[in-house]
Amino acid sequence: MTRLTARFLKYVKIDTQSDPYVASTPSTEKQKDLSRVLVEELHQMGYSDAFLDDLGYTYLKIEKNTDGITPIGFVSHVDTSFDAPGHPVNPRLIENYQGDDIKLNATLSMHPNQFPSLHHVIGDDIIVTDGHTLLGADDKCGVAEMMELAEILKENPTIQHGDIYLCFTPDEEIGRGADHFNYEFFKASYAYTMDGSRVGEIEYENFNAAHAWVRFIGKSIHPGASKNKMVNASHLAFEFHQLLPKALDPSLTEGYEGFNHLTDIKSTVDHGESIYIIRNHDMALFEKQKETFQMIVAFLNQKYGYEAVQLTLKDTYYNMAEKIKPRFEIIEKAMDAIKRCGLTPITSPIRGGTDGARLTYEGLLCPNLGTGGYQFHGRYEFASIQQMEKALEIMLDIITHA
Repeated sequence: MTRLTARFLKYVKIDTQSDPYVASTPSTEKQKDLSRVLVEELHQMGYSDAFLDDLGYTYLKIEKNTDGITPIGFVSHVDTSFDAPGHPVNPRLIENYQGDDIKLNATLSMHPNQFPSLHHVIGDDIIVTDGHTLLGADDKCGVAEMMELAEILKENPTIQHGDIYLCFTPDEEIGRGADHFNYEFFKASYAYTMDGSRVGEIEYENFNAAHAWVRFIGKSIHPGASKNKMVNASHLAFEFHQLLPKALDPSLTEGYEGFNHLTDIKSTVDHGESIYIIRNHDMALFEKQKETFQMIVAFLNQKYGYEAVQLTLKDTYYNMAEKIKPRFEIIEKAMDAIKRCGLTPITSPIRGGTDGARLTYEGLLCPNLGTGGYQFHGRYEFASIQQMEKALEIMLDIITHA
C-alpha cells in the first residue's frame, strides 16, 4: 500500500461532516479532529510553522528554494457532505477493478451500466464504501494529495519551486469555506482547489449559487374542530414545492442547465422549514430563479391572507469564469502540466462550486483540479488510487513550472 493510499484511508475514517443548521465557524468542532491530525503530521515532517487557527483553517507556507518561480497555492476542504451518513466510514479496497458489479453490502451494489464513471477506473485499484455511509473522497482525496505533496518536497529538497501555500478549509460543503480565509497569510499569485473528480480535469466555470430558507407558519387547530380554520404548515411546504418549475429539478438537468434543489425539509402542522440550493451558470437565469421563489411566496401569502410563508435568500458564490478568462494563462499552465503527465486535459463546467469560486471573486484566482474521486456526497462514492497518484504528479509538475 502506498503512503498516499494509507493517508487517505486514515483521513476518511475521521468524521468531519459540517452542519448547515449551525452558524458557528466551524459549524462542527469535529472537523478540527482532522485538522489537528494534519498539523501534527506537518510538524512531524519538519514544517514547524504549520498552524490551525481558531476558526478551523489549517495553513502552511513551504518556503521557496530557488528564485524566479511564481508563488502559488493549493486549497482543499476537510469537511464532508451532510447529504448522506458520514460515520463510521468503512472503506474497502478493490484491486484491479475490471468493470463488474460491485456489491457494497447486502442491499446496495453499483455497476458501470448505472454508474458510467466506473468506466474511467477500469484496471485501477479503487476504494469504495460499505454502502452505509459516504466515503469522503470529497474532499479527502485533495487533502491527502496536498499532504503527500508537502512530504515529498521535504524529502526531496532538490525539487526546485517557489513559495507554496497550502490551506485546508472547514465548512466548504455548506458554502462557508472561504468566509474566514486568511488572505494576509496566503500570498500566492494564484491557486488551485484540489476538489474535482476525474484526474486531468481543469475546471473554471461553476454555478452562480444561492441558498433559500423557506419558513412555513401554519395554524394548528385540533383536527376534530379544524374545518375552515386549520392551515397545515406541511401542506404549505408541499404546495410551495409543487409551484416551482418541474424542469429545474436537478435530476432533469445537465451541462450548463441550472436547478432548484430541495436539500432538507422539517415540518409539523404548526411550522416548518425547507432548505433549497439554487444554481445556474447564467447570471440572468440565476436571478430569474430567485425571483420565482419570491413570486411564489407572494402568491401563497395573498392566497392564505396572512404571512404564511417567509423567505430568506443568500448568494453564496458566483461563476468564476469571468474573472479567470482574462488570465487564462493559469488554466494553460495546468493544461500543460496535465499533458506532460501523459493525459489529455478535460474542461467542463462544474455542476457545483468550490471554495475557489469565492476566493476568485476576492482576488485569488483559483480554478479546480481533478483528484480521482467520484460520485460525491453519497454511499456510491469511490476513489481511484492510480488517479490520486496522477493528481499528485500533476501538482508536482505545476509547482516546478509556475
